[in-house]
Amino acid sequence: MRKTTKLIVIFVFSLLHLPAMAEKSADKIARELANPNTALASLTFKNTFTQYEGRLPDANSETGFTTLFQPSLPFPLENGDKIIWRPAVPLVSDMPVFDPIQSDFDSESGMGDIGFDLIYAKTSATGVLTGIGIIASIPTATEDALGRDKWTLGPELFLGKVTETAVYGTLVNHQWDVAGSDDIVEDVSLTTVNIFFAYLPGGGWNVGSYPIISYDWASEQWTVPMSLAVGKTVVMGGRPWKLQADFNYFLEQGDVFGPDWSISFNITPVVTNKLAEWF
Repeated sequence: MRKTTKLIVIFVFSLLHLPAMAEKSADKIARELANPNTALASLTFKNTFTQYEGRLPDANSETGFTTLFQPSLPFPLENGDKIIWRPAVPLVSDMPVFDPIQSDFDSESGMGDIGFDLIYAKTSATGVLTGIGIIASIPTATEDALGRDKWTLGPELFLGKVTETAVYGTLVNHQWDVAGSDDIVEDVSLTTVNIFFAYLPGGGWNVGSYPIISYDWASEQWTVPMSLAVGKTVVMGGRPWKLQADFNYFLEQGDVFGPDWSISFNITPVVTNKLAEWF
């Protein structure tokens, strides 16, 4: 855990010390960051507080906190298309875990399973956004309750549209387990639909909705949130930063135990993708 965290910190600071793109206005950068096919590289730190509910004893009083570190690193191609790599590293604090022997909740903290997607992205002259790629995860969780102990892999498709004042579309993927421990009875078969809409009124502001809907085929369980997000892009210290707050209220989740609502505060500095210079 400590070694992985140290590598993440070194990676972050190596990118942050690179020259920023301060010559672009905050409004223009806000529009580019709202576009999933953007050529801008960024580092998102998503800090999420979650309130849970369910039929388990004291489930309604349980809370958790997660920091998701998610870079978005585009690799432009000669024909104008891009290959975009988005790793995701979850750092969990006080995740509630039910102990059936004690009939009470414990808490676990540590790193969860690292995921990533790798997508080939195109933007047409009329603003149509398309992409095809893969999504995967590797079993890096430091505690059993924080991961599945399985390797997963699956396809990913993306379709959207960008206009002068809005960006909207959907990203769909499905993951199966392809390797890992047999100690976990349930196989992984998970479909995720990420619907997004961002309105860009100007001045660096964005208002939108980004619900992530999922269906777990193994447990036959839907997770359906209602989402609202407000963000603003500013230039501080010569570097563009996107600051955003997200609120999710879950219309459908696990009856026994699941999230009731969550609020996230996201910090996203724009950086230079130094890795792109090596290819």
